[in-house]
Amino acid sequence: MNPRNVNPSGPEAGQPDTTGRYHGATEAPESEEEQRARTESLGEMFSRLSKDLSTLFRQEVQLAKAEATQSAKQAGAGIGMLVGAAIGALLLLIFLSTALMWALGSVMHLGWAALIVAAVWAIIAGILALVGKKKLEEIQGLPKTQETVEDIPATLNPTKETP
Repeated sequence: MNPRNVNPSGPEAGQPDTTGRYHGATEAPESEEEQRARTESLGEMFSRLSKDLSTLFRQEVQLAKAEATQSAKQAGAGIGMLVGAAIGALLLLIFLSTALMWALGSVMHLGWAALIVAAVWAIIAGILALVGKKKLEEIQGLPKTQETVEDIPATLNPTKETP
């Protein structure tokens, strides 16, 4: 062997060593995933996949719970404000109705004025009830969700063709 060609620190970059492997700038280090893929059995891989999916699912559920809790707190505060506004609006209607009754009482007996204001409110309540009932009758539920849920058993049955 020629002493000029011997490199005491190992083969030169781009040259094979005694095992035939190349070293230097041409070879990237093996990643952890590649090492694991070479050494782990298929059962170990599926076990790790199952564990990772289980962990991922639990973390997603925890995230959903945290988001739902935060949204519920915000919704509670908003609903509280709307209830306060509704009470204020109800008091406004009561006082406006009383003012209308007293105004009508200046041209007629106060009892008749109160009866007229009550009749106006009865008509308004009747109209609101009819419109609300009509809106409730128009509700169709969850037609798309119901349709997709009905397709699940057929999809899971391996003997039938998926629709």
